[in-house]
Amino acid sequence: MTERIVIIGGTSGIGLAAAERQLAQGREVVITGRDADRLAAALEKLRKLGGAATGRSVDARDEAAMRAFFTGLGAVDHVVITATGASAAGPFKDLAVDELRTAVEGKLVAQTVAAQAALDVLAPEGSLTFITAGSSGASLPGTAGLAAVNAAVEAMVPVLAVELAPVRVNAVSPGVIATPWWDWMPAEARQQAFDSYAKVTPAGRVGAAEDIADAIGYLIGNSYTTGTVLSVDGGLRLNAAAL
Repeated sequence: MTERIVIIGGTSGIGLAAAERQLAQGREVVITGRDADRLAAALEKLRKLGGAATGRSVDARDEAAMRAFFTGLGAVDHVVITATGASAAGPFKDLAVDELRTAVEGKLVAQTVAAQAALDVLAPEGSLTFITAGSSGASLPGTAGLAAVNAAVEAMVPVLAVELAPVRVNAVSPGVIATPWWDWMPAEARQQAFDSYAKVTPAGRVGAAEDIADAIGYLIGNSYTTGTVLSVDGGLRLNAAAL
């Protein structure tokens, strides 16, 4: 039977790339997003690829809405949670507490709510995959807020891998990935940042959403992998001091 995968936050960037990969592998894909217009555009793109793709506009932070979504959906084999929020980036002394709260709500809370809601319909042999970020543990100045939020998500992974077994629980920790997440920066500044990161990354480039989609696919497909936070950063963590 065709496996069904739900991608929370699957309307752009990493989530959309993951949806494309999973469709190509013959799985049925259900994507969600908060913006109805972006959801419609993503579904149009996916349906052109063939296969079964559907979607729902739902806010991952809304407990009642997420539980209603999964209950109405029925049985699911795999869930990928890419939900994220504000960046909470910048020097620690200037970090606004309200921005940090928003970042926690948009990522830690949203990913937790989505995972909880999925449990009632998730197959015992299925998987949960969270998306965090390489800022966790990278010790880069100006990323304390980002690091705290992503480290909190990562800390749940080994605990849940044991608590929810035999459901497999993993996370992908992306490095610098060229996705719409960076659109808060002016185009020229964004490109300069990418060029700077590429120079100190052993892989010689910043990442693409497809790189992370491949990693997600591995964690979904490998039934002997659980409790893992998979770093996909082109080796940037090895040379972080150069930044």
